[in-house]
Amino acid sequence: MLRFLVRRSLTGLAVLLVASFLYYVAIAAVIDPLEDLRFTTDPNQEQLIAERVALLDLDTPSQIRYLSWLGAFVTGDLGSSFRTGQAVTTILQGAVVSTVQLLTVATVVAILLGVSIGIASALRQYTAFDYSITFSAFLFFSLPIFWVAVLLKQWGAIGFNNFLGDPFFGLVVLALAGLAAGTFWMLAVGGSPPRRLAVFVAGAASAVGVLLLLQLTGWWSTPHINPSLLAPLGVLTAVVITALSTGLGHRRALGASLTVVALGVLAWVLLTPFQLWNPVTAVMSYPLLVGLGALSAVVGAGVGYAWGGPDKGQAARTAAIVAVFMALYLGLDRMMQAWPAYSEALNGRPIATIGDATPGLGGNFWIGAIDAYTHLVLPTIVLLLISFASYTRYSRGSMLETLNQDYMRTARAKGLNERTVVMRHGFRNTLIPLATIVPVDIITLLGGALITERIFNRPGMGTVFLRGLDEGDIDPIMAYLIIVGALAIIANIAADVIYTVLDPRIRVDT
Repeated sequence: MLRFLVRRSLTGLAVLLVASFLYYVAIAAVIDPLEDLRFTTDPNQEQLIAERVALLDLDTPSQIRYLSWLGAFVTGDLGSSFRTGQAVTTILQGAVVSTVQLLTVATVVAILLGVSIGIASALRQYTAFDYSITFSAFLFFSLPIFWVAVLLKQWGAIGFNNFLGDPFFGLVVLALAGLAAGTFWMLAVGGSPPRRLAVFVAGAASAVGVLLLLQLTGWWSTPHINPSLLAPLGVLTAVVITALSTGLGHRRALGASLTVVALGVLAWVLLTPFQLWNPVTAVMSYPLLVGLGALSAVVGAGVGYAWGGPDKGQAARTAAIVAVFMALYLGLDRMMQAWPAYSEALNGRPIATIGDATPGLGGNFWIGAIDAYTHLVLPTIVLLLISFASYTRYSRGSMLETLNQDYMRTARAKGLNERTVVMRHGFRNTLIPLATIVPVDIITLLGGALITERIFNRPGMGTVFLRGLDEGDIDPIMAYLIIVGALAIIANIAADVIYTVLDPRIRVDT
């Protein structure tokens, strides 16, 4: 493994070196740092041009200037913007964080949703559900990014903020929501006509009931996940996770998961009085939040082992996953409790349309977290639609290919239930081709982030790149391209390593 990593790293550095030379020469031939001075009416125009030519060494061929840039780069000096005088490292400090936040959330959500729905579509091949998912995937894939972004700003921000001023659902909205939810679950579950009808009624009634409950309890003004909502949500999570992980027939795993849910509800009651968890006087931080999540997983695993049995490892794994979800619900509840103060600070219009933070907002950790997420939600949805379609189609095709393999038929012939065949034998092999798609998709998302960041005015790397092109400033442009190129190389190396994890037959050191 070490030899493989060293070899691929050296190869990647060689590729990056050649690419950086081509980048520099091509960009130097395209941009014009003197464009603003050529059209100025300043009487000292010639002097200003001469000074800038000397500053940027424009009389020297770009190939020679590249060597000077490379010498500074290897020492950690990325140059500076001649427009503002700021060092590129200073410009990139906030820009990299903003872009990484956006890409991380969009990529993770797209993978989780795309793979899950794609596999479900494959398991129900040539059904109405499969055709609906296929149509939706191609529709999302063909939507222009800028058009979706503008629509989301209009309806996802302005329209939703207007709704929060008077959160009321009319009969038409409730009927449409019930029809959409009932149809989705009917197509997803399938079965005989009586079963379809029962699922449709249950799905529609559940959707309408939830919307009415949220409306009658004033949830939109004071959102929360108190025990009355945490308990059923936790039970549903425990049932779903157990069904996917071990099957509901594994009574000890189900019992351990439900025990974790009970402990989560108890934790809600016990943590509320503590100032550490209070949304007003919180001293919370992201490292502490991650630590609490890890502690929850350890406690969940301990509960699973405590239930004992011959398969205590499976019970521990299932209970640990459920514990992480319960910790997430608790964190969301505490964040939601800070929502009224945040909404009031923004005059009742909390969903942002521009930027990555509200200037001069102040507040504690929870206020800052809400502010970051409200600025992330719309651009994340835009980037999510780009990659969701591809993940759905690739996971569907990969699962269909896997289902037709001999070892899948052998597993069924051995008497294994369908859940075990799909999750334990099919799911892991389905992920192998996706390991190739993810690195490429990251680069695609970076391209989409250029447009998204411009429309939502996020001060990310895409904004730095576009501003550099507009102003003829080569150092910020090169920094962006080098970072993107390095990420592409790292992502491809990571894909090869993931291959060995998913398929032990693959060896990276051969």
